[in-house]
Amino acid sequence: MTEFSASHDDPFAPHFAALAVLDDRGVVVGWNRRAQELLGHPDAAVIGRPAFEVLVDPRDLPTVTEAAANCRRAGGWFGVLKVRHRDGTLVEMGLRAHALSRHDRVREWILAGALAADLLEWQRDRAVLDGLYRRSPVGLVVHGPDLTLLRVNRAIERVTGVPAADFRGLPTGCFLVADDARKAVDRVRQVMETGRPLVYSEQFVRLERDPAQERVAMVSSFRMEDPSGRILGVAEMIEDITERHRAQRRLALLDQAGSRIGTTLDVAETARELAEVMVPHLADHASVDLLQPVTRGEELAQAIAGPVVRVGACSVGAQQPGPSHPEGEPVEFGPDTPQARCLAEGRPVLEPVLSPDWFSVKGHQGVHAPDLGVHSLIVVPLAARGLVLGVMTLWRSLRPDPFEADDLTLAQELASRAAVAVDNARRFTQQQQTAFTLQSSLLPRAVPDQSAVEVALRYLPASAAPGLGGDWFDVIPLSGARVALVVGDVVGRGIHAAATMGRLRTAVHTLASLDLEPDEVLSRLDDLVTLLAAEQEGAGERPVGEQVVGATCLYAVYDPVSRRCSVARAGHPPPVVTAPDGQAAPLDLPAGPPLGLGGLPFEAREIELAEGSLLCLYTNGVIGERHIDADIGLTKLCAALSRPADALERTCQAVVDSLVPSRPIDDVALLIARTHVLPPDDVASWSLPLEPASAARARALTSAKLTEWGLEHLAFTTELIASELITNVYRYASGPATLRLIRERSLVCEVSDTSHTSPHLRRARTTDEGGRGLFLVAQMTERWGTRYTREGKTVWTEQPLAGMLT
Repeated sequence: MTEFSASHDDPFAPHFAALAVLDDRGVVVGWNRRAQELLGHPDAAVIGRPAFEVLVDPRDLPTVTEAAANCRRAGGWFGVLKVRHRDGTLVEMGLRAHALSRHDRVREWILAGALAADLLEWQRDRAVLDGLYRRSPVGLVVHGPDLTLLRVNRAIERVTGVPAADFRGLPTGCFLVADDARKAVDRVRQVMETGRPLVYSEQFVRLERDPAQERVAMVSSFRMEDPSGRILGVAEMIEDITERHRAQRRLALLDQAGSRIGTTLDVAETARELAEVMVPHLADHASVDLLQPVTRGEELAQAIAGPVVRVGACSVGAQQPGPSHPEGEPVEFGPDTPQARCLAEGRPVLEPVLSPDWFSVKGHQGVHAPDLGVHSLIVVPLAARGLVLGVMTLWRSLRPDPFEADDLTLAQELASRAAVAVDNARRFTQQQQTAFTLQSSLLPRAVPDQSAVEVALRYLPASAAPGLGGDWFDVIPLSGARVALVVGDVVGRGIHAAATMGRLRTAVHTLASLDLEPDEVLSRLDDLVTLLAAEQEGAGERPVGEQVVGATCLYAVYDPVSRRCSVARAGHPPPVVTAPDGQAAPLDLPAGPPLGLGGLPFEAREIELAEGSLLCLYTNGVIGERHIDADIGLTKLCAALSRPADALERTCQAVVDSLVPSRPIDDVALLIARTHVLPPDDVASWSLPLEPASAARARALTSAKLTEWGLEHLAFTTELIASELITNVYRYASGPATLRLIRERSLVCEVSDTSHTSPHLRRARTTDEGGRGLFLVAQMTERWGTRYTREGKTVWTEQPLAGMLT
């Protein structure tokens, strides 16, 4: 007999039990082999002898005598007694006695015994088996080889509402809807045919009597066999884990929401992420409606109930209609609708069951269902920091089960998390708009009028990085029809970078007005950046994670008269020059240190540009994207600039399309200039010696040239200006003087000498003999100033071509 049989079969079964037969006087008249095996007494040693003498220890005699008396009175007895072994030891045995009447009316007693340990184990097994069928909360189903039900326990009875006895002989899968019944049959057949048990398999089941209620069961199955290997059927342990599964699903949804909601700082995208998380895990349709000020990034001063805009919506399946309002469109909720109440009161609304006429009832009109089959509704507020930002509406139409209180709790938790993300996105939008406003006010809004170059500009803020960058560009008219072209980039991001950019741009304008050489401009900018960094460190205003103020800059000055361009850079990418024949290449220019290192020299290079050349200035965002090697980016930039005859705006856009992604990770500043040359007929220059007659000579030359140009109306004032400036050179400077007239958008008069002494404007007293000439010059011109070169200085004036200033 196998160990399984010895442990689980009835110990009192005839083929297992130790059997003895006693006559009415207690004498042993029968003794089987099992009794001999357990107690060691051969049948010859016990038959014919009193059982009390052979099998009972004298110390246990009172107990045995009492048990025998009870057995006679009751006609039978069951209990545990100690029986003496042949070797004298006592064996604890379970005994069962009952009377046996013979045909000759002689009464005998049959005594069946088993080891107490085996009996106890068998009783425990019977108790377990009885518990499985009568008291276990886990369902037990026994299937026969023919896939009919043999037996179910009371747990199955409670779930199905059908008495356990009524299941016998019914087909497997009865009481389940057809699809679930088919799966149940396949599962049982697979276990029966393969013999491989099925452990902890989750199954979705629906009962025929309640198909709308979907349950989740944990099923474990095994094949039953007898000792000879004959298949007896399949037993299944079925546990209803519906609530546990729902709880796990809710936890998983919460975890998923944490990684899927708020991935960007975009209000609309965050709302769409919330709607997409809800479908299909919690709802068949979801919509998110936000107050209009929230979508614009505006601050909510107080609680308001509308108007709202639909910014997120999602539905199950592409074939299913979405919520009736398209995204981005205003939504009108009636005053008594659940959404309006939710907005006004900030409290959720749960409508577990919607009747077919629910939408026509007063107070519900204006609630547009996404599907005519909707039967359950949840509306929860999106509230953050004490203010309601909008509402989320959830619908069920395909799923038969209605929303429950637990679903409402989950929806509130998800809405609460999403509301914080939405509010963070709103605040970010507000800050971005503020920063963009600041930056746009700091950048040039239009290219100033000048004749030296034609310019095309692009500025593209980074869309993937937080805050604003400090990129800027500038076109600054200078004296003598020249123009300064500037591009710079402040280290860091955000309002600090934008503000620093504005300060540097202002400083560049101031330095440009002094007509300094490019390397000198950068040197003074370097001093300014060093000062700003020291102020920032001293005030403890250094932003977390950002370095002290630093910047790069490129400064170029182009003269349309000489076609000379002087360029210097401070750690900035080199400009690209395109010749009229289409040959484009970076300008070989010393890099120079970035601004803010302090004390290091800058070097300028002067080149001659043919008319129609392109000069391209840019920031790192054009060639420095992370996925593009800088050299590759520079090569692509040169290729995009290889058609100098194309319209400048088209060329500028070609550069953007070729190198800048749709969502740049760095700010992009791009300035492309096409050079012009002033016609020789519009420029006149004379060298005059330092002698008293030079003033008269200057007047004569000026008058003659202005007559030739048709500007006789400017002759008197210009003669006076030229005479005064030449006289100042004669009195206070050295070397020969050069008089130059330029006819451009204005009339320019310049006098150059080899001295670096600067003339000063002052108001002469009535007793002074001099000091009035420069004052008169200032009064008769639109602008005037002095610029310095390594060879000396130039005093220049500008007059409008229309005539003298009034």
